[in-house]
Amino acid sequence: MKKKSSKIEKEKQVVKWMVELYCRKKEGNEELCPECLLLLDYAYKRLECCKFGEKKSSCQRCPIHCYKKDMRKRMKQIMRFSGPRMLLYYPIAALKHMLQ
Repeated sequence: MKKKSSKIEKEKQVVKWMVELYCRKKEGNEELCPECLLLLDYAYKRLECCKFGEKKSSCQRCPIHCYKKDMRKRMKQIMRFSGPRMLLYYPIAALKHMLQ
């Protein structure tokens, strides 16, 4: 029997796809650059420490902003670029994420 992924793990996967898309398509890197790797690691830590846990809403709707200002600015930039492209590269995941 397949174990169901937690909401946090699914969120981590979506963030990973978005950062990879940005780094590959916007910055032209074949692999994650050090800045994107640092941001991804930071995002994972923030998700793991989320006080709402499995009941978390999207970060955009969260009343608590747990990202440092510079990291939040960078993540917004990545999401603006990658969000629409998720429909092309990961359509099912993008639709599920938008419906949450």
